[in-house]
Amino acid sequence: MSTGKKYTESVKLIEKTKLYDAGEALSLVCQTAKAKFDETVEVHVRLGVDSRHADQQVRGAVVLPNGTGKTVRTLVFAKGDRAKEAEAAGADYVGAEDYVAKIQQENWFDFDIIIATPDMMGVIGRLGKVLGPKGLMPNPKAGTVTMDVAKAVTEAKAGKIEYRLDKTNIIHCPIGKASFGKEKLTENFNALLGAIIKAKPAATKGQYIKSCVVASTMGPGVKVNYAKLG
Repeated sequence: MSTGKKYTESVKLIEKTKLYDAGEALSLVCQTAKAKFDETVEVHVRLGVDSRHADQQVRGAVVLPNGTGKTVRTLVFAKGDRAKEAEAAGADYVGAEDYVAKIQQENWFDFDIIIATPDMMGVIGRLGKVLGPKGLMPNPKAGTVTMDVAKAVTEAKAGKIEYRLDKTNIIHCPIGKASFGKEKLTENFNALLGAIIKAKPAATKGQYIKSCVVASTMGPGVKVNYAKLG
């Protein structure tokens, strides 16, 4: 982590051992985001589950009330009427085998999310090895494999984010930009945490949320009082 002058000054504003209420924590994150660009604010939640077990997976998607502050480029795999609906909803790219070839042959990745109709998953399956590691493979749980492609495109553009456990049982998610300010970030934070708590696996034993930290791209982490989260 950078230990430049701005970062050192920022660290002084935060009590390392204190667990802050979400609003207070996000207010500090906004204060400590001192880079020359509009920093992204991220949430890091450690869960008391074991991601190696299928019945303890935590994955889903949620539309943030204030969006992410990022322009989302959508690629939709669909044909016929579904393709027309996707185009009408504002999808950036719509196609089928032609885009599979473009990704395979040109290593093309000018998109942020893939949405597909169920009948196209056989075609997309050929891209599993390149899409999987990038987290781009469409998934029914995230709402990106659906017949209602228009709704999926609209939600993606409105600030829908996917959350999923990594191998260390932590969920990392962006909840907006530092310029959003405390109120909007808190609303987004509450929407994300509410979805994660709702997705608690039945097989979970003991404490579900182990820790929660919020931070901007270049700023220090601020610990959130997870006892109040669930």
